[in-house]
Amino acid sequence: QVQLAESGGGLVQAGGSLRLSCAASGGDFSINLMGWYRRPPGKQRELVALLPSGGNTNYADSVKGRFTISRDNAKNTVYLQMNSLKPEDTAVYYCHANLRTSIYSGRNYWGQGTQVTVSS
Repeated sequence: QVQLAESGGGLVQAGGSLRLSCAASGGDFSINLMGWYRRPPGKQRELVALLPSGGNTNYADSVKGRFTISRDNAKNTVYLQMNSLKPEDTAVYYCHANLRTSIYSGRNYWGQGTQVTVSS
């Protein structure tokens, strides 16, 4: 059973940095893409950054130049380095992965979410 385990959220002051991690484990799979979404308080979930295998990264305009997504293929882990954080970055951040398995050419998986709170 594939699982995504997130870590790295917390409370930080505006202008600070955090790094989120998400490791995919369980079963036999290959990664089509991994990325991050977030749900700000009272709002719908939105894309933060995506990193397709063999493709270009995709960032939300609101985080370009401040956030960097990267992946360690050996560890099946995706990272989100968040710099120059703003109060409007406060949200629950969700790891997302689209994985290829023996049954599915692409199936979506989600992490449980990790809270990021940026104080002004």
